[in-house]
Amino acid sequence: MKLALRILVGSAIALSLLWAQSDPKTFLPHRVVKDWAQLPAGSNFGMTSGVSVDRDDNVWVFHRGKNPIMQFNEDGRLLRSWGDGIINSSHGIAVGPDGGIWAVDVGAHMVLKFSPEGRIQIVLGNAGGQPGTNDDKYAFNKPTGVAFDSEGNVYVSDGYENTRVVKYSPAGEYIMHWGRPGTGDGEFNLVHDVAIDSKDRVYVADRTNNRVQIFDTKGKFLAKWTDVGTPWGLDYDAREDVIYMADGVNNQISKLNLDGQVLGTLGSFGKAPGQLDFAHHIEVDSKGSIYVAEIKNWRVQKFVQ
Repeated sequence: MKLALRILVGSAIALSLLWAQSDPKTFLPHRVVKDWAQLPAGSNFGMTSGVSVDRDDNVWVFHRGKNPIMQFNEDGRLLRSWGDGIINSSHGIAVGPDGGIWAVDVGAHMVLKFSPEGRIQIVLGNAGGQPGTNDDKYAFNKPTGVAFDSEGNVYVSDGYENTRVVKYSPAGEYIMHWGRPGTGDGEFNLVHDVAIDSKDRVYVADRTNNRVQIFDTKGKFLAKWTDVGTPWGLDYDAREDVIYMADGVNNQISKLNLDGQVLGTLGSFGKAPGQLDFAHHIEVDSKGSIYVAEIKNWRVQKFVQ
């Protein structure tokens, strides 16, 4: 009887360990860095929509307030800020392969490339901020995000009104676009972000369809993830060959392998440090630290391992 009991208990423990290792709700081994961003006295972020990290692990924050583009070092010290009078309403931001800062202005229907000092280098969008159609080459309708392939080509997720991804050369020359409204493969309902992995697969946050769609660089549909939550922000982490996703509905960060399996999660709804409200955009630095921009909590939070 005792032997049978020991075998039963041992089997239960082994099964529980196996379940824990495969449980998609496993929490990521990160903790929040409280009050990470050190803003000057009397200064605050507005609605914080975007975050990106450069090759030196400096952090670029895009927000809807004064000096909407801000650069911090990894310890949260403010290095520079600019953008007043240029940006209408912030959305996504990304540091390009050459160190240029690509900012997506959702309110003005424009995508702008700046030098790190804030000099405009490329302007994509209609003069006067007029929206474009789903077939326009150089005009958008509420664009959202930007990413780059291994050749430096630029991919814009466009967006809240248009339903497509637009591809440009590193110099901003139109190459192609794909997508239309709908729920089928290659169709979108609110194209909210884009990320590209080391094999140049293009991951698109199809937000209102509650899925991630995956394409090659010519817009050919490859796969889709339909059970990972609601993707608002996406970032590819080359260190681990994984995708990090900001789920703005469930106020959660998810780490996924490239087959779409959830490897771990982080976060819950709330206002306290470590909690999230409208987790909008996400970026991971070279050390594995996670930065999350929140619309409703007006902040960027840093999570370290």
